[in-house]
Amino acid sequence: MAVWIQAQQLQGDALHQMQSLYGQHFPIEVRHYLSQWIEGQLWDAIDLENPQEEFKAKRLLDSLIQELQNKAEHQVGEDGFLLKIKLGHYASQLKSTYDRCPLELVRCIKHILYTEQRLVREATNSSSPVGGMMDSMSQKYQQINQAFEELRLLTQDTENDLRKLQHNQEYFIIQYQESLRIQAQLTSLSALPPADRQLREPALLNKRATVEAWLTREANTLQKYRLDLAEKHQKTLQVLRKQQTIILDDELIQWKRRQQLAGNGGPPEGGLDILQSWCEKLAETIWQNRQQIRRAEHLRQQLPIPGPIEELLNELGSTITDIISALVTSTFIIEKQPPQVLKTQTKFAATVRLLVGGKLNVHMNPPQVKATIISEQQAKALLKNESTRNDSSGEILNNNCVMEFHQTTGTLSAHFRNMSLKRIKRSDRRGAESVTEEKFTILFESQFSVGGNELVFQVKTLSLPVVVIVHGSQDNNATATVLWDNAFAEPGRVPFLVPDKVLWPQLCDAINMKYKAEVQSNRGLSEENLVFLAQKAFSSSSNNPEDYRNMTMTWSQFNRESLPGRNFTFWQWFDGVMELTKNSNLWLSPSGFSMATCGALPNHLGTRMVWNLMPYTTKDFSIRSLADRISDLNHLLFLYPDRPKDEVFSKYYTPPLSKAVDGYVKPQIKQVVPEFTTANPDSASGNPTYMDHGASPAPVSHPHTYGIFPPMSDSMLDADGDFDLDDTMDVARHVEELLRRPVESQWGGQQS
Repeated sequence: MAVWIQAQQLQGDALHQMQSLYGQHFPIEVRHYLSQWIEGQLWDAIDLENPQEEFKAKRLLDSLIQELQNKAEHQVGEDGFLLKIKLGHYASQLKSTYDRCPLELVRCIKHILYTEQRLVREATNSSSPVGGMMDSMSQKYQQINQAFEELRLLTQDTENDLRKLQHNQEYFIIQYQESLRIQAQLTSLSALPPADRQLREPALLNKRATVEAWLTREANTLQKYRLDLAEKHQKTLQVLRKQQTIILDDELIQWKRRQQLAGNGGPPEGGLDILQSWCEKLAETIWQNRQQIRRAEHLRQQLPIPGPIEELLNELGSTITDIISALVTSTFIIEKQPPQVLKTQTKFAATVRLLVGGKLNVHMNPPQVKATIISEQQAKALLKNESTRNDSSGEILNNNCVMEFHQTTGTLSAHFRNMSLKRIKRSDRRGAESVTEEKFTILFESQFSVGGNELVFQVKTLSLPVVVIVHGSQDNNATATVLWDNAFAEPGRVPFLVPDKVLWPQLCDAINMKYKAEVQSNRGLSEENLVFLAQKAFSSSSNNPEDYRNMTMTWSQFNRESLPGRNFTFWQWFDGVMELTKNSNLWLSPSGFSMATCGALPNHLGTRMVWNLMPYTTKDFSIRSLADRISDLNHLLFLYPDRPKDEVFSKYYTPPLSKAVDGYVKPQIKQVVPEFTTANPDSASGNPTYMDHGASPAPVSHPHTYGIFPPMSDSMLDADGDFDLDDTMDVARHVEELLRRPVESQWGGQQS
């Protein structure tokens, strides 16, 4: 309800925008009386592009109607009686509207809540005490809004001038007809007797001279009006071009860049509502000016006056057509990208959207969108306007979709829900390039008609690069290609050019972003972690971060060449570390996990050693969980440095066995380390059960360097018991050990 309380405090244009969100599709009274319930629902948890989510939306619709009915039943008194009737009517109305399309209700409410939050946020920023120190984003939005206000005034001014020109021209034509009538009268005088002609002719000649003099002056005036109007239109188009450049070449490109980084685990790119509102304002302003220019051209044709105006109007018409063409073609975008690692014979989805579809009434003749997969070379040819002979590099099933207009949100989009790549045609690879380095893209194309077929546009847009795989074992290397491309691609590049080498800090930013997304943590890689990674990447022993600032890593070093003495690349190793740590529920992943313990060696008093247990795998944890294994080992007392192990892990322990049933006692498995076997005071069993996890001792040396055993300044787990990679990278070495095992060559030869 907090948002609704603040929304009711909006004023001026913001209040008007908020009120315009509501109508018969969703009455504002429903928002008011159910504000707390509405804001308490998980609307974002429903994927609007997934038809299988419809049952969730239906439950929310039913709950909304029930809440309305309950609210109506509890109304008492005279005013309550009227409200009871009104709320009951709204309940029936919403059921009738959305019962067959409950996802539309979710779309509607999500749009309302998002817009309210934005309006409240903008109002809060502008009214805060530090309003004079608005952040750059607020300043940019203010500049864009000011430019739209300037365009509105310019367009209104030219509209007034055009009406004045039309009025003056109409009066000119009337006077011109009068001059023709006078001339006809003079001509008819020749049939009259000379006396009558002499009597009437001087007055007509004088009147004709007066009218012709006025027509001459007025023709010059009209020509000046036309030139002045054309100059004003030129100024308007200059402002339009500048505004459109800011929105399309700056704001929309930045949104696309955020969308690209989101593919690497970056923050969500954000909604398109603001961008669409700007693009719609552009479309509306462009169309108004285009109609004005066409009316000016019609007036010129109606009354041709010699002069430069014809050339000027032709130039204006050509310019305004170019502007609207750029707007339409640039705002045909991919709202939801297809997966960038695309497996054949697997269903995938994508959504394309036209940001100006509603304003230009494109939906009146719903266009169809076609999806095709093309190669990198075909994409280059396409952007050069070279003919690709309608070639494709594969076959996509269910690749045609009609764009739909959603009245509640004003969006025109096509939702491809069930596409599948049936086959792929690969090109000849260069040098050491593998199939997982080959990039494709999904081409979406359509045709839009605007203004009752006045203008017809062929539109195309390319997805982010995709890597096609045929087997899950290729996913790791394909992800590396996608990560490198998303991180280091430059705007406006030739498809799909990326630098062959980057600075180490740049790569650190990319893998840190990916790491935080994979392990679902806001706490990324620390400087110590990054130094450890640099040591691994460059086979270095330096623990000084500055030594790596200006070092570069090539693509080959990243994921083509194996690390020295290893049969896996740097990325394959790092990806294994992420796989190991990304599950918060005690790392039950397909990789391995090892525990390092520090303590006195039994029977060797005074000798302290670091012991690394042989790595556990998923199979081991399926037999006995990690927490129970830690509980079993009595010589383990503290989680480094000083947290009692029970304090951290007890919530994960398996509860004690219940009493015997039917006279039988259920046996249990416990883990021991032979050299640390001690009597368990809490155990009722006799001899311990030995597992096959022996210990591997190693002397402690140089505890404060980034060597084999990095410093452990914090506990391995945070206060919530979640894994913290800052404390030890020891597990990474054991990932190496797992990767070297010949059990499964998951990064071996690639399939084509």
